[in-house]
Amino acid sequence: MSGERIGDGRYDGWHVDERCTNCDVARQLAPGLIGEVDGRSAVLRQPRDRSEARQLHAAAHACPTRSIRPPGGRLDTAPDPFPMALDDSVHLCGHNSTRTAGANSYLLRRPDGTAMMVDTPRWSTALAARYETLAPVTDVLLTHRDHAAHGRRYADRFGARLWIHEGDLDAAPDADRVLHGTGPVRIAEGVIAQPLPGHTRGSVLFLADDRYCFSGDSFYWSRATGDIEVAESVTWYDIRELAASLARTVGHLRFEWLLPGHGDRRRLPAEEMARRLRRLAERTRELRPRPVDFTAMRW
Repeated sequence: MSGERIGDGRYDGWHVDERCTNCDVARQLAPGLIGEVDGRSAVLRQPRDRSEARQLHAAAHACPTRSIRPPGGRLDTAPDPFPMALDDSVHLCGHNSTRTAGANSYLLRRPDGTAMMVDTPRWSTALAARYETLAPVTDVLLTHRDHAAHGRRYADRFGARLWIHEGDLDAAPDADRVLHGTGPVRIAEGVIAQPLPGHTRGSVLFLADDRYCFSGDSFYWSRATGDIEVAESVTWYDIRELAASLARTVGHLRFEWLLPGHGDRRRLPAEEMARRLRRLAERTRELRPRPVDFTAMRW
């Protein structure tokens, strides 16, 4: 870990620079070390050991604006942990992109030895090569328009099919597969696309193996409330449509892992997730349209 030093048992010099956009990515990866202070991320304390330093390196390599700066200021590639395993089938891509508002993206490994990419990290040939070493990628699944920026480039590099819903097709007009309507669609064995209009007209959930839900920006885990929430203050289409979508679908959704584009991840027993989703649908039904306000997000 070049530039770091151990003096009194600490690695000193980590900081967040002025480019921070308060996207929450770093706080997800280094909880307790990075927190929100006055509407942006800040280093709350320096790491005490190599394990905590690794958390900060993960935060630094995920941060879309590269605002998490190590001692000495230069971010080395050697401690880059991505793609980072969340469990035996899902890896977090890291390297979030400013062109997707800093959204998280994922690699979903399949039993046949292939993988699917859900939403996209920043584009580079070096990153694409890194992800390919995990498994051949057959499909790039876009949850909605905000996360479509690098979809075509990754799909072309992988020789993969690019998927998007018709409601957001103008964000990826050269998609290879277009989802229609509001009913579930089988993408591959064990993988289902569930359209969920609301955050955008073409928002989609991707569900895998009754275990994983890649929710895009439709809902997420909030550390502030300790529950599943909708981004009511950042809804581009219609919060009332999102409420209708949830009412229509929550009874059919089964998963353990909530894996959103923005907001935190969470794993709970499927029955507990289902209970919380039902309550979310009830709460969302009471919401009304409001102006977009990023500062009101309950991370």
